Amino acid sequence: MQTGPAPRAREGRRLWHHGDFLKLWAGQSVSQLGTQVTQLALPTAAIMLLHAGPVQVGLLGALQYLAFPALGLAVGVWADRVRRRPLLIAADALRMLALASVPAAALLGVLSMWQLYAVAAIVGTGTVLFDVAYQSYLPVLVDRRDLVEGNSKLETTRWLAIVAGSAVAGFLIQLFRAAVAILVDAASYLVSMATVWWIRRPEPPHRADRGARPGFLRELWEGLQVTFGSPLIRLIVACSATSNLGANLATAVYLLFAYQQLHLSPGEVGLVSAVGTSGALLGAVLAVPIARRLGVGPTLTVAAFAYGLGTLMLPLAAFGAPLVVLPAGFFVIYLCNPLYDVNQVSLRQAIVPVRLQGRLNASARTVIRSMWPVGAAVGGLLGARIGYVPTLYTAAAVTLLAGVWLLLGPVGLKRIPVAPDDRTAVAQGATR
Repeated sequence: MQTGPAPRAREGRRLWHHGDFLKLWAGQSVSQLGTQVTQLALPTAAIMLLHAGPVQVGLLGALQYLAFPALGLAVGVWADRVRRRPLLIAADALRMLALASVPAAALLGVLSMWQLYAVAAIVGTGTVLFDVAYQSYLPVLVDRRDLVEGNSKLETTRWLAIVAGSAVAGFLIQLFRAAVAILVDAASYLVSMATVWWIRRPEPPHRADRGARPGFLRELWEGLQVTFGSPLIRLIVACSATSNLGANLATAVYLLFAYQQLHLSPGEVGLVSAVGTSGALLGAVLAVPIARRLGVGPTLTVAAFAYGLGTLMLPLAAFGAPLVVLPAGFFVIYLCNPLYDVNQVSLRQAIVPVRLQGRLNASARTVIRSMWPVGAAVGGLLGARIGYVPTLYTAAAVTLLAGVWLLLGPVGLKRIPVAPDDRTAVAQGATR
């Protein structure tokens, strides 16, 4: 007779035997490796090849993220009306073609800031399409009891790819120059397209398939209600948005700070990022066990405040030992990222019905990622006006404030409540 603890021993390992999840997992691991190259290579191309200043670099970052506040809510409604797998493939194709134009223009000697702006905006649009459909697709692909395992696996390999990608990015930029290095990311989207296309699990019928179309505005409003009608989700969204605002204030000036004030080379910047992002591997592995021991709410709260402390370490590199201080600061930052993300994303996916996942993710991410272009633009302006180090201190202060939102409610949450099926109309704890 099977003993009681046996099922517990199998927790966290079911998805190793889930073929379609493994395809999605493999494709995203490769795609994230390429994305990390572009995260460093695109602004480096602007700085090194086109002599961009803080305002131009800030604008470049803002354009990458502008699509979420502009299109996020509409994409959420669309993602709940159509099958999500073709949407994932189309988004990868759009990003692949846009990025491939950068090395082509560089080789022809016609690369300009205007093209980089356009590429950033197009890639941002593709990312909106992909991210909304992607987070809404996972609850369709796997059982809800496996969502934390799935998100943990995806987050672990995402950060593994980022760690490797940081070192690869610095090496490729040093060897081939930034524009050519972006080809790696374009190729990674091709791999992602192939693995998503290979998935064979059918999606359940959507309302569009059954001819039921209640109206765009009504669907959009329903998504806003399920997101902001829940005190739990509302406070987590506020925390994430505040943290993103501070993070992007820092991102807007960090490379300029590293290259121009600290006089680091692209290879050293890549090394700093690789060492720092290794903290995310530890965070991704520990995200589930720490939440089980401390509770979901305390884990989210500790991660949010510690993220701010890590950001506070970055400007201290101006006083010496940048190749020690910067990796240490980034290690803390990236350690906290998966601790927070694995648990808050799993929470959102678990307590809201599948039919509302697209609009939930779009509504939440529209608010959260709206802070990316705001932070990037304001960070660039602050960098030009008050300098890089004061801007980094400002960013740290904002990120530290993010955790205050969680003290107002989610800090006491011990376990993730689960909506049993699509008959659940709103998240547990939501006000109707």
